[in-house]
Amino acid sequence: MSGHSKWATIKHKKAATDAKRGKVFSKLIKEITVAARLGGGDAAANPRLRTVMLKARDANVPADNIKRAIQKGTGELPGVSYEEVGYEGYGPGGVAVLVEVLTDNRNRTVSEVRHLFSKYNGNLGETGCVSWMFEMQGLVSIDKAAVDEERLLELALEAGADDVKDEGSSFDVTMDPSVFEQVKQVLEKAGISYSFAEITKIPQSTVQLEGKAAEQMLKLLAVLEDNDDVNAVHANFDIDDEVIERMGS
Repeated sequence: MSGHSKWATIKHKKAATDAKRGKVFSKLIKEITVAARLGGGDAAANPRLRTVMLKARDANVPADNIKRAIQKGTGELPGVSYEEVGYEGYGPGGVAVLVEVLTDNRNRTVSEVRHLFSKYNGNLGETGCVSWMFEMQGLVSIDKAAVDEERLLELALEAGADDVKDEGSSFDVTMDPSVFEQVKQVLEKAGISYSFAEITKIPQSTVQLEGKAAEQMLKLLAVLEDNDDVNAVHANFDIDDEVIERMGS
């Protein structure tokens, strides 16, 4: 999981200052619209909406934009209808890759995703080919300099987390999605700052990549995440931190 975690940390840091901030905003707005359409516009009764709203606020998406996105989802305002689609495949070195999209044109999106897989030595697979390798979990990543390990372990486990793993430069706290907000609140109350926190699909095993395969995998991940229709990408690679930092810079 360290490769996934390290890449996610870099991605979140870049998102705060990236020139593509507008793209980050638009993806969050789209996700809010879909969450409201599926579960209603009341964040208190819609966990998915509540989670993405928190992500949007962390990314400084204006409150008016969030409100309009919810109203489009509930039908109070006119808007585009997006479809949720998942694609599965293999990246360089046999890495399992899950791609989650929100699209208004499935044919366009699958064509673009297939092209990107092929371009970076991967291939799109059948539904179910790799999804069994991943488990939905809450993940909070904390820089080692920000916390004492024993204190973090005590607080996290008492709050309902399943595990605290040493990932080199950070500690990764994992938990069932049902206690994600609870664990976050406990850590925040204790004054522990985190690099990022999200509900994501975590691989149960990883594939170690080096050299050209590692570089191709990170390029594939980057171009998939840059696609307007792609909402999230999950992969079970493990790549040395130095390579990830170099490619993510």
